[in-house]
Amino acid sequence: MKEINVKGTARAAFGKKAAREIRKANAVPCNLYGEAKDENGAPVALPFTVTNDELRNLIYSPDIYAVNLNIDGKECKAILKEIQFHPVKDNVLHVDFYEITDTKPIVMEVPIKLNGLAEGVKAGGRLAASVRKLKVKAVYTNIPERLNIDVTSLGLGKTIKVGELHFEGLELVTSKEVVVCQVKMTRGARSAASADN
Repeated sequence: MKEINVKGTARAAFGKKAAREIRKANAVPCNLYGEAKDENGAPVALPFTVTNDELRNLIYSPDIYAVNLNIDGKECKAILKEIQFHPVKDNVLHVDFYEITDTKPIVMEVPIKLNGLAEGVKAGGRLAASVRKLKVKAVYTNIPERLNIDVTSLGLGKTIKVGELHFEGLELVTSKEVVVCQVKMTRGARSAASADN
């Protein structure tokens, strides 16, 4: 997994008014969740702010990153957990990070990449991905940038489901019944098939 450096500043002001002021200053309110829990066992967040410029390469990227987070000189590793966008303007309203370690497994969405020329495509079908990412569980050092899926033997009208996939060192969290990709029949393939019969 690629790594990216993000610098933040701890914040003491909370609430909607404080959040508005932060956004006016071209920054984004963020929270870091980790091992810390309150007396009821609920996760405790470390609130901080990050400038939009610091976040841009992390958010507007097809890649997944381990984030080297530096909050006022205190460093930790984290992943991006959740982003809230403005429903109309599409600017970032809030970001949640989750602290990670070399030993504790995390759940993360990883992009898929379909490799090879499917048999069904040679027969005139069209390869279609049904999902762009799959959820995996592993320690972050085992999580790849992409999940490579070989589609070479995929025939016309056939599908690959999550349950058929296996990746070393990873547990797939996405439901086994989810269709990852399929070779769809095209009109040309249908007429060729009926001409053969």
